[in-house]
Amino acid sequence: MPVFLFDKIIFGPVQSRRLGVSLGINLLPTDYKFCNFDCIYCECGRTYKDKFRSKQFHLREEVKSELERVLKEMKVQKNPPDVITFAGNGEPTIHPDFEDIINDTIKIRDQYFKKARIAVLSNATMIHKKTVFNALNKVDENILKLDSAFDETIKLLNNPPGNFKVNELVENLKAFKGNLTVQTMFVTGIYNNIHIDNTTEKEITAWLKLINDIKPKQVMVYTIERDTPSPGLKKVSPEKLYEIAERVKSIGFNVQVSL
Repeated sequence: MPVFLFDKIIFGPVQSRRLGVSLGINLLPTDYKFCNFDCIYCECGRTYKDKFRSKQFHLREEVKSELERVLKEMKVQKNPPDVITFAGNGEPTIHPDFEDIINDTIKIRDQYFKKARIAVLSNATMIHKKTVFNALNKVDENILKLDSAFDETIKLLNNPPGNFKVNELVENLKAFKGNLTVQTMFVTGIYNNIHIDNTTEKEITAWLKLINDIKPKQVMVYTIERDTPSPGLKKVSPEKLYEIAERVKSIGFNVQVSL
């Protein structure tokens, strides 16, 4: 099974196909994935909760110290990042000190590279928490996942926890009042002998309705780039992604296609 894990708290900078020159922050373990989703397309591999141990997160002070060290070096080298991105080996908003870490990051960013944006890539499962909601409203790029309008498709693609309901997620996304980007992974293929395709007319029509309800400032559409832990999955063609993007534009929203 292919696995791509980040082995440091701060990684990069790397060239992100969505964000530009990105300096990454991984709040999660470096030797295994820590997430409350188990997406079948995730480049970090599958989620094995039996691996979760007591020391699960990097401490706030560790993150702060490492970020300042790296940005100081980049300042000396005159190598500015376009964006500082919270991503890494799972779901960053699970960290119990997430809001405090965001506050630290804003202060350090302003000291070294004031023009750099701060981004968070999240599956949106924790946005019901006040601290997470507040933190995400402070960053420049609040990028939240919505892979389908249907519970059954989300269950297949993302393996969400508990009694996950798309309609509840959408209500939480609407609470941002447009201060968010909706990010959707489009895939097709076979998983556990089940055909999966969130690019069908039924899927896209229902998804577009939710986009119109949420009213994000931007929509990101993309497909798998690296190997996945599910070999039966396939990339969606550029033609299909651009077709979906045109339909997003037609209802009045800015859209970015990442190939």
